[in-house]
Amino acid sequence: MDTPGFAKPRVAVHKFSSCDGCQLAFLNLGEDLLALAARVDLVHFAEAGPLDPDADVDIAFVEGSVSTPEDLGRIQRIRAHSRVLVAIGACATSGGIQGLRNGVFDAGWVTQIYRHPEAVASLERSTPIARHVKVDVELWGCPVSGPQVLAALNALLLGVAPRDDADKVCTECKRAGHPCVMVTRGIACMGPATRAGCGALCPGLGRDCYGCYGPAETVNTATLAAQFGRFGLDAAAIAQRFQSINSQAPVFLAAAQAIRGQGDD
Repeated sequence: MDTPGFAKPRVAVHKFSSCDGCQLAFLNLGEDLLALAARVDLVHFAEAGPLDPDADVDIAFVEGSVSTPEDLGRIQRIRAHSRVLVAIGACATSGGIQGLRNGVFDAGWVTQIYRHPEAVASLERSTPIARHVKVDVELWGCPVSGPQVLAALNALLLGVAPRDDADKVCTECKRAGHPCVMVTRGIACMGPATRAGCGALCPGLGRDCYGCYGPAETVNTATLAAQFGRFGLDAAAIAQRFQSINSQAPVFLAAAQAIRGQGDD
């Protein structure tokens, strides 16, 4: 893609409903971002300056979930103008923290919070990008990390698929020599159900993982929930462990619904 003598690959970074944290992963690259700018043409990245949202690009990174009527048309336009589309972060891959409103949306809440609710246009559900258009690569995390984004972009520039680390946070704890907080401290940790990528940041500091990188492969949520129960958590508290940043990821959503159903028996 970055063959000498040819035009540089064109890259865009788009924002939907989100906190901007995943875009900051680019900006926080520092000198690596300057080196990247020499290899690609950043044609749209509002957080960094360039504005051309409808430009034809080789790679489009999309942060945020589809949460407004305007988002529906905009994501279709981005897909039409992008050769490769990469969804970055929990909002783009699973609907994000705003997905907690799904299924319980009440227009009355908007009236109570905003002085002019008529100015607020929101869909009843916050949905991931893949619900609406074809997504070529998903990078999970809240937020994604700079090295994670850079590795994916470098792979795409080389014409290969980025590595998807869908292993569990527990493997990162073992590699780093961190003691298991569930075993040593008896606290409910989402590490056994959460995909790697964060470097086991929270367990490394002696606290529990709360699942910000989304579900890993081959997750046994029923067994993990049972262990949380042995730690003294009731059904509502256990369900809340799965209903956090990635609450709408199918595996976590199904687990929370099953746990709440058992608690109603």
